[in-house]
Amino acid sequence: MKKKIIYISSILLSFHLYAAAQVPNIPIPVSLLPKSMVADTAKKPTPPAPDPRKLIKPYKEVISPDFTTRKGLFTVHQHADTFYFELPKQILGRDMQVVSRLVNGIGGSGVYSGEELNNQTVRWEKSDIDSSIRLINVLVIGTADKSDKIYRTVKSSYSDAILQVFPIKAYSPDSSAYVIDISQYMRTGGNAGNLFNEITNEQMGKVLDNRNFRDFLVESVQTFPMNVEIRMVKTSASRGIQAVGLNVQMPTTISTNTSFILLPEVPMAQRAQDIRVGYFADMSMHFADQQQAMEMRTFIRRWRLEPKPGDVEKYKKGVLVEPAKQIVIYIDPATPKQWRPYLIAGVNDWQKAFEQAGFKNAIVGKEWPNEDSVDYYINDARYSFIRYLPSEAMNAYGPVVYDPRSGEILQTHIGWYHNVMKLLRNWYFIQAAPLDPAARKPVFDEKLMGQLIRFVSSHEVGHTLGLLHNFGASSRTPVDSLRNKQYLAKYGHTSSIMDYARFNYVAQPEDNIPRELLFPGIGEYDKWAIEWGYKFSTDDYVTNKKKNFQLVTNRLANNSRLWFGDGESRQNDPRAQTEDLGDNSMKANAYGIKNLQRIMANLEEWTKEENGDYTFMREIHREVERQFTRYITHVFRNIDGFYTTPRAESNGGDMFEPSPKEKVREALAFLDEQLFTTPTWLVNKAIVNKTSVPNFESFVYDIQIKGMNAMLDIGTMNTILANGEQFKGKAINIEEYINIAHGMIWRDLKNGEVKDIYRRNLQKSYIGSLQNVLLSNIPVNTETDVYSLAKADMKQVKQEIEQALPLAKDNLTKIHLEDLLDRIKKVLEAKP
Repeated sequence: MKKKIIYISSILLSFHLYAAAQVPNIPIPVSLLPKSMVADTAKKPTPPAPDPRKLIKPYKEVISPDFTTRKGLFTVHQHADTFYFELPKQILGRDMQVVSRLVNGIGGSGVYSGEELNNQTVRWEKSDIDSSIRLINVLVIGTADKSDKIYRTVKSSYSDAILQVFPIKAYSPDSSAYVIDISQYMRTGGNAGNLFNEITNEQMGKVLDNRNFRDFLVESVQTFPMNVEIRMVKTSASRGIQAVGLNVQMPTTISTNTSFILLPEVPMAQRAQDIRVGYFADMSMHFADQQQAMEMRTFIRRWRLEPKPGDVEKYKKGVLVEPAKQIVIYIDPATPKQWRPYLIAGVNDWQKAFEQAGFKNAIVGKEWPNEDSVDYYINDARYSFIRYLPSEAMNAYGPVVYDPRSGEILQTHIGWYHNVMKLLRNWYFIQAAPLDPAARKPVFDEKLMGQLIRFVSSHEVGHTLGLLHNFGASSRTPVDSLRNKQYLAKYGHTSSIMDYARFNYVAQPEDNIPRELLFPGIGEYDKWAIEWGYKFSTDDYVTNKKKNFQLVTNRLANNSRLWFGDGESRQNDPRAQTEDLGDNSMKANAYGIKNLQRIMANLEEWTKEENGDYTFMREIHREVERQFTRYITHVFRNIDGFYTTPRAESNGGDMFEPSPKEKVREALAFLDEQLFTTPTWLVNKAIVNKTSVPNFESFVYDIQIKGMNAMLDIGTMNTILANGEQFKGKAINIEEYINIAHGMIWRDLKNGEVKDIYRRNLQKSYIGSLQNVLLSNIPVNTETDVYSLAKADMKQVKQEIEQALPLAKDNLTKIHLEDLLDRIKKVLEAKP
């Protein structure tokens, strides 16, 4: 019977399997399936996780004699590719800055040895719930005093992220430290938050494919009391290398150095930012029990400069003292020897600024004492360098590593690109050749180039001291004073080295200004800014903010040359522009154009090269065009700009003021004379026929049309309309503005002759600009008085052309005017 039942069951099973094959939705009863086909659904007990404490082994079993041990901030044990960190209890919970730099790279990435790849704040913490060490990413966002009740919720609401959890492998023999295995973490590429492989540098990110490192090798480990340095070689698949004439897919191998830097246990006191002094700043949201609104605390970045304990009383009495820790910037031994003294001089120039803050010898530039040892120390986080970078880029820059909790600057690696010398040569040639015969050649003598290097070195060091650009500094100098030797000897042509006021292009040959007065240097503003940022004080943030606010208010009231013109965040202010000079762009740039005309008249002689092929002439000719464009751009900013002057309420006065209508009229007259009246000196055939291929859209055509489009741009005219309404009587009104623009372009119709091709193009462009306004379907363009005035102006142009047409003296003028009438008719008759 039992066998029969089995047989019948097999038949039934066959039936069900067949049915299921014909009708897929029919389920097969589990009871009819063989046990071998039925999953065991009974829940099996999950084996308990091993107690982490039982996985902790004796120290000697983990750190065997095969390991090489290096002791410092924390101990690093290495055997082959296995690495252990031995973390002392006293550094757990301490904030560290982790900085990665490129040691060796490949061409085409745009990143060079010594440049930063990643920078973040972390801490190691012992877990309260298991036997592990956690690596925490520290973000300073919300803060509160521990004594306030709100501190608890601030701490929990702005908690930091866990980057990685490391099981404890062993305790140190005296139980004062924890041993963790870091090997796998160091190898893991593409992991968000991996301190060794994370690359936030945008340029390098374009080369490395998601940081997907496949090979890993530790080159060296260095341990010191306050930092640990780990150098690694990594290889990644590449998206392609973009270099000169090269675009290939290939693996990418780089060498990086990762620094673990212990931050002060007690952060340096924050110094409250004041927007009237230009410093880089950070911010955090501060909460307190007694507040009625959250306080956004902004604090500047600066080095820690303090008197030695025994000198504090001397300092308070005004005696110059040396700081407890001097700012030392070394020169990369890769720097050509002839330029090192000038780079050092650029660093030391700041000593006189720190004297105003009460410190002597506060900063010094030095050569590295032993070039053979530099490779070991150049990426050591304890030292700052000017790094010499073999780049075709014409640039230099001054970055810093700083404590985000306080703004304390810890280190700098100033990037000095080799090809910045080409930029300096071109700048000086184009702005100073009419004044300095030494500038009239393709290769400058060593002394002149050294002086140029020195001024840029000073500028970049200023950034590493925390200073922002002060593009408004040059506007503090009257234009006429730029031609006065006595004034220049006392004040210089700009009050700040942090301005982009390269050289004194206003001075004329007959002024006989010596070379040393053509260069910028550490000025009044720079000394004041260093005094404000570095004057020693033990005050807390709140007290310091009140005292310094009043200090700034008093100083600015007594000396207008200390004004900070933030041309980067407030770009509408014509007083805070790059590459400009003086308190009047129109007057200053008219002098500048005279010097450009002198260069064009002598360009062939001054650019002559032995065995030359006009390459240098072409380069300088383009620089003439660029400089002319800068002059025109400076003037345009005066038309629709407005002044922004942060003020203390106690002093009164408006924060916003219009560009004075007298200056707007002067700017329009300048454009009429220097731009819209054809600048024939720019189309000197003796030069153009050697430097430029024939092209209808020539430089003069291009800049005139761009100027016309900018002058009649709807945004420009709406701004003038708004200025006129807000600042009635002080700002030019839109009707006067359009009338002046109209007269500039159409006044020659009365003669019945428009012979100049540039003039005809301008008139066509004028109609095109008005057409852009009248055919717009954007309400903000069409629902203002500008639209109505533009339409009335178009009708007036039509009427004047109709009156001028019978007076046309040549066929080309007649055809041109008839064409304009056709264009106007289409615009006026166009339906919305």
